[in-house]
Parts: sequence; structure tokens; C-alpha cells
Amino acid sequence: MTARPLTQSRLPLSLLRRGKVREVYEADADHLLLVASDRVSAFDVVMREPIPRKGAVLTQISAFWFERLASVMASHYVTVRTDEIVDRLPALRSRADEIEGRAMLVRRTEVVPFECVVRGYLSGSAWVEYRASGTLAGEALPAGLTESAPLEPPLFSPATKAESGHDLNVTFETMAAELGRELATRLRDASFAVYRAGRDHAAARGIIIADTKFEFGIDRDGTLRLIDEVMTPDSSRFWPADRYRPGQPQPSFDKQPLRDYLAELRGKGQWNGEAPPPPLPDQVVDATSRRYLDAYRLLTGRELGAAP
Repeated sequence: MTARPLTQSRLPLSLLRRGKVREVYEADADHLLLVASDRVSAFDVVMREPIPRKGAVLTQISAFWFERLASVMASHYVTVRTDEIVDRLPALRSRADEIEGRAMLVRRTEVVPFECVVRGYLSGSAWVEYRASGTLAGEALPAGLTESAPLEPPLFSPATKAESGHDLNVTFETMAAELGRELATRLRDASFAVYRAGRDHAAARGIIIADTKFEFGIDRDGTLRLIDEVMTPDSSRFWPADRYRPGQPQPSFDKQPLRDYLAELRGKGQWNGEAPPPPLPDQVVDATSRRYLDAYRLLTGRELGAAP
């Protein structure tokens, strides 16, 4: 699997959209091709430097979960095998090295316009709101909780999908009012089922999945499918179980070295938190890459690029 960083793909396919990390291409009438670059963002700013192998980690972790959880929830996943992708899309045959490991062929769906967040621990924006008002999305939570405290049972905490900036936490009732209670209930039940299956597997591998966000879509036959990325370091908080200490922030298997470095610059008044971003030292890039690779190895039990 190639280790050459990719800042942006430019494939001979029709580009449907470009996000912070992924390009989405039209493959055919029924399928899309998702290509994860090595771009990285922090504080809603995309850095200039790519993180080597990050895109492959995101793609391959998602593929691992889609395959492992196929009996739990239908998904849009078709394949991440480069030979199968280029067989379907011959125009990519000369670009196989570029997409190796980072491209995923998926079914087209109509995307449900909510992030389906499951929180097993009190952290992130949920902790910020709870500390200020004792609530989550305006609804009261039990008193006396501390940062990183476990939430049992886990909470379903949907959020609106934002094109830029942060998503906004909303209540289940808000989602149900827009989508209808039947679909909202199906989304909540599916989110809990996928989270619990993923949480239990990760726990056996020494990882706490503190929270995660799912996306869903409905295909042309009306089937609800899990889409996008699933329980990756970009869509979840992964904590090393052996270092978990409630009542404080936790170390994590993601871009924490990047966040720490940028937070230090902000604290010194050397960066205002807005674009353009500051240059990243090689050691920060390397440390961030290692975090992503560690997450893949622990979750899957193999090194990136090794056969299943």
C-alpha cells in the first residue's frame, strides 16, 4: 500500500463534491467512489501539510467495520479492493497507485440530513454544555457528572449537518419533527446497535470508543444504510483503556499531537485559530500519522496494508 501522501485527488471521473478530507466521484448510475486524502483539519482549519497514510487508515477502518457489522446494519459498502474498483472503472487503471488503499466503491443513497451521534462518555461539546448548564441539547442530564464520565446507558445525541464550522446538537424530538418519528426511531435504534457492537469489539482490543457519529442514507429501494465513514479516529473519540481516568480530558488515538501543538501556539499568541494555518513541524506530522496507524493496528489486529 502506497505511503506517498495525497493532498488532493484528481481522477478522470465526474467530481460530485470535495470535503475537508474526501473527494466524492460519480462512478456510475448506482455507485459513487469515495477517495480519502491525507488532508487534516483542526479547529475547522485545513492544514497545509498532509498526514501520511491518514486517508488509507480512515478508508480501511471503515471497510473493516462495514464488513464486520454487515449482520448488524446494511451499509453502502461495496469494496475497497483496488483491483475490483479498476475492473469496474477502467479509466482508473493507470491511477491504481494513487487510489490504492484509500478509495471505496459505495452504493448511492439519499443522505439523511442529520449526524447520528452516540455518546458513551461525557466529553467534547457535550461536556462543555453540561458544565455550563447541566444539559445536553437543552435537555437535563443527571447532576454531579464529571468530564469523561461514563454514560450508561449511552445517549443518542443527533446533530445538524454543517457545511462548515461545528454541527449543532439537537434533541431526538427535533429530529423526529423533521424526519418523522418512524424514521427517527429507526435511526436511533440502528445507531445504538452499531455503536454497541463496535464498542464491545474495541474494548476487547484496549480501546474505549467514547463517542462516535454515524451517517445514514436511503437507497432507491428504500433500504436504510449506514454510509460515509464508521468509527474512525476522525468520526469518534478513541481512548486507550489502560490510561482512562475519569474527571479529566483523555489521551486519544487521533490528531491529538496536532491539536496540542496548535493549542500551544494559540496560548502563546502565535496563531489566532483561523486560516491560514501555521506550518507544522515534521515531528508533529509524524506523531499524528503514528496515532492513526496505531488505531488501525489495535482495532483490526494487523498492520496497514497487510492481508486480512
